[in-house]
Amino acid sequence: MNVASVAGWTVTGPMGRRETVRKRPPRVAPGPAARPDDRESPAVKTPAQEKFAVALSSVLAAVLLTGLKIIVGLQTGSLGILSEAAHSALDLAAALVTLLAVRASDKPADAEHLYGHGKIENLAALFETLLLLATCGWIIHEAAERLIVRHVAVDASFWAFAVMFVSIVVDVSRSRALDRVARKHHSQALEADALHFRTDIWSSAVVILGLCGVRLAERFPSQEALLARADALAALGVAFIVIGVSLRLGKRALRSLIDEAPVGVAADIKRVVEELPDVIDCHRVRVRASGAHMFVDVHILVDGNQTLQIVHRLTETVEERIQQVARNADVTVHPEPVEIRRPEEGLSSP
Repeated sequence: MNVASVAGWTVTGPMGRRETVRKRPPRVAPGPAARPDDRESPAVKTPAQEKFAVALSSVLAAVLLTGLKIIVGLQTGSLGILSEAAHSALDLAAALVTLLAVRASDKPADAEHLYGHGKIENLAALFETLLLLATCGWIIHEAAERLIVRHVAVDASFWAFAVMFVSIVVDVSRSRALDRVARKHHSQALEADALHFRTDIWSSAVVILGLCGVRLAERFPSQEALLARADALAALGVAFIVIGVSLRLGKRALRSLIDEAPVGVAADIKRVVEELPDVIDCHRVRVRASGAHMFVDVHILVDGNQTLQIVHRLTETVEERIQQVARNADVTVHPEPVEIRRPEEGLSSP
């Protein structure tokens, strides 16, 4: 019998002796030198790393914009740009809250937090919602005063336009990045942060509208009264839009904090579990969300005549089915035995 080995083959020779026949390794033509493209690709980021990276980039962008507006505002003496710098400082605080929340929420469960730390993300989203509503209240107050009580002179310098355009470009970039990662990993904190910076885009556009109104008023003095109030009117419209969006986001965050079940998920879980042929019934379906994570508890009725090993395999199948509906959910399945009488058991012996 031939026995393959790395060095060659071992065969049985005459007189029953075992002999090894060496096999020359095949000649391999030299290949091309390794190119830089052939190097191993970098490791794929985990969800926690990806969320932290995009939240950190948001903080750095907020630092850049705040510093830029402060410098330009002090150099030009523009009160409008300095007020925008204060607004960016508020954005920086919100971005820092999101960064800390994302970092803390991805910590694993411990002895004091058996379900993990995901609720921190929901709490951060609620905090940012309140911050947005407070900002909208301030915008409405300022707009009303400018329309009714007092007139504020707007400095329509080149630097004012430049700073606001840079602000829009940066805010568009980071809001898109935050929204993409938020949707990918179901992060309410990043979603709230993305909404916050989308509102900054709208507010910056309103500021530019006001600057344009000042420039046009210089060319058309007869329309000065209307053009000078264009930014305040636009700001009111933006504020009411942001209030509507913020209330929806805040409602979702509050629902998660009070453990309200996601709409339709429990019914979908019951349906897919009861489709399994060995599951008689599925009941007591409980679903709760904690940040980007979901926890599911279900009870199922199974044939009590089956062995524990068979029932255990069934619970694993149930878990797999549930995770098709609630991806990456932490699932607990409680099987309950039911006495099933076989047809032959009901027949009496002659």
